[in-house]
Amino acid sequence: MNKQIWLGVDVGSVSTNLVVLDGAGQLMQKIYIRTNGDPIGSVQRALDELRHREIETVSGLGITGSGRQLIAAAVGADLVKNEITAHAVAAAHFYPDVQTIMEIGGQDSKLILMRQGVAVDFAMNTVCAAGTGSFLDQQAGRLKLPVERLGELALQATNPVRIAGRCSVFAESDMIHKQQMGHSLPDIVAGLCLALVRNFLNNLGKGKELLPPFVFQGGVAANIGIRRAFEEVLGAEVIVPEHYGVMGAVGAALLAREEMQRNSRPTAFRGFGLANREIHCESLECTYCPNHCEVVFLQLDGQTIAGWGDRCGRWQGAKKDLRVG
Repeated sequence: MNKQIWLGVDVGSVSTNLVVLDGAGQLMQKIYIRTNGDPIGSVQRALDELRHREIETVSGLGITGSGRQLIAAAVGADLVKNEITAHAVAAAHFYPDVQTIMEIGGQDSKLILMRQGVAVDFAMNTVCAAGTGSFLDQQAGRLKLPVERLGELALQATNPVRIAGRCSVFAESDMIHKQQMGHSLPDIVAGLCLALVRNFLNNLGKGKELLPPFVFQGGVAANIGIRRAFEEVLGAEVIVPEHYGVMGAVGAALLAREEMQRNSRPTAFRGFGLANREIHCESLECTYCPNHCEVVFLQLDGQTIAGWGDRCGRWQGAKKDLRVG
């Protein structure tokens, strides 16, 4: 095996993704685990699974995702980056000429504009679930179908109906109404895909110059109906990477590799043994000033190793002997 091994972790609200890259930046292993409201537990399960795959010594670890601060402190990250940067780096790694990245995950969506390998603009939608993986999961459950079948159904449509895609509540109501009117399920699902794509482009792409090549990543990229709708609306081919679901983690690993090679220092990664160690959080309301900050402390085997949530910085990097007076 390659002597240099780089780990990337993307901790999201719906899934936790972990990847292993070799020294050349090629993906060797990937793990997808449902977060289920327990980001620490999901990362421990991923590490436990990975250590049984005979991975060599880790040279560096990068973290991204909405739970990046918590997990970085728990596992000992060498680099922490936001999702925009991580997804942009991963897309440019596999597709150097990419100019527009559409990323749709479990709870949010992102649009990133790239020019000459550099992210020059972006937009995020974290307000409404319409078009995200959780919404599509919900609709598949309501129709008593595996979520994977939604895309297949959309391709069978002959006359996609009009669905209100600006709001998840309106979209669901519209789908029910169309069903009651007698429209076929493929036409309804195809209409939903088109509505969600138009909503994505109108909200995030408004006023922006969207140029090919287009890369579509995130968990929703598995839905071939959404991909086809993007191609129809954009009038161009849309590329779905082989590892579309873990691109954030890939970007985090690549960034960690760059950071560690530039600074030539040993990794801070605490090791795969974290899978069996006790990691949990405690919180308190600080009473030192009128702000009454909600402070979170991270504990490893009973020892406090980090603290955050305060505005003044009093508890950042807190140790076990610190207490609120």
